[in-house]
Amino acid sequence: MVQGPTVSIVVMGVQGVGKTTVGTLLAERLGVPFIDGDRLHPPRNVELMASGRPLTDEDREPWLRLVGQALADHRATGGLVIVCSALRRYYRDTLRSFDPEVFFVEPHGPIELVAERIRTRTHKYMPPVLLQSQYDTLEPLAADERGLRVSIEPTPEVIVDQVLERYLATAEESA
Repeated sequence: MVQGPTVSIVVMGVQGVGKTTVGTLLAERLGVPFIDGDRLHPPRNVELMASGRPLTDEDREPWLRLVGQALADHRATGGLVIVCSALRRYYRDTLRSFDPEVFFVEPHGPIELVAERIRTRTHKYMPPVLLQSQYDTLEPLAADERGLRVSIEPTPEVIVDQVLERYLATAEESA
């Protein structure tokens, strides 16, 4: 377990990039809770996605507020790592309105690699047909956003090492 300031990390990106795997490992290494933000989606959103229809900004708004509230609620207890696609800057800005210190981790890779990964898994309500719409919506982290864009090609353990190196350096700079 790594000791330090309050942990506030969102692992973001399209389906199939390893958000849950990376997020779980980060939370374990940092000694904080892990939340799969997909579990916070309202039932209507789950129904829409399960039917293969991409969510609109309006659909995402209540979900983003729940994810943001989870970030805010956990600040008093040491923080957390949470997974949330946060594909657009506007979505990340919404999350930052709940926790201005949040650090975003964006695992990314070529659509062909991600498509191959999701062909071999089962997800309750995120069919592979939505992958292209997610790539179309994705606005990668900008240079002025606190976070790190990291390739999905190394092992999850190597990715987590890269993230922790940057995250801990950023946390020290903020202190």
